[in-house]
Amino acid sequence: MDAEGKYVIRHDGLVTKHDRETLNGHKGMVLWFTGLSGSGKSTIASHVEKALFDLGMRTYLLDGDTLRCGLNRDLGFSARDRKENLRRIGEVAKLFVDAGIITLCAFISPYRSDRENVRRLFPDGAFLEIYVKCDLEECMRRDPKGLYKKARQGLIKGFTGLDAPYEEPLHPDLIIDTTTTPLNTAVSSVLTLLGVSPPTV
Repeated sequence: MDAEGKYVIRHDGLVTKHDRETLNGHKGMVLWFTGLSGSGKSTIASHVEKALFDLGMRTYLLDGDTLRCGLNRDLGFSARDRKENLRRIGEVAKLFVDAGIITLCAFISPYRSDRENVRRLFPDGAFLEIYVKCDLEECMRRDPKGLYKKARQGLIKGFTGLDAPYEEPLHPDLIIDTTTTPLNTAVSSVLTLLGVSPPTV
């Protein structure tokens, strides 16, 4: 902490986290979707959010590209910048959870240590790590943003899965293999993890 930082004093308002959760009718928590680019993280997270929203729950989706267009637009993709990227995201997610919101985070987040650092921001049970697993070959075939093609052309350096590592979670709360799992089944598995019944159509 710098010289000025030592004079920073946290101010707590009159409305508590418990008050907000009582109003919302559910606890705030983080669903952290991690996996290679093209694995389906954002797609699954978006559909899970819609299902929870349709059930009347307070939700918000934090996505890698969205954050890098604003809050984290000053960061690159080096290991150091990725670490800072996730640190900031973790702190933002912590604020959302304090507001009693179910916060869905879809980020490659390739390093175990960075994911664990985020997990440590939350009490037990308030952070669920969901590994969206997909073979690299399948991710490259999908290549929804054309990033693998650019990386193989040498236009993108340090691309996760090619010339930068991805460290698989050792003990995720849920594994979804999107190479073989249909989207509706993937969404249902997340809702089951939460103990939530899918909304009726």
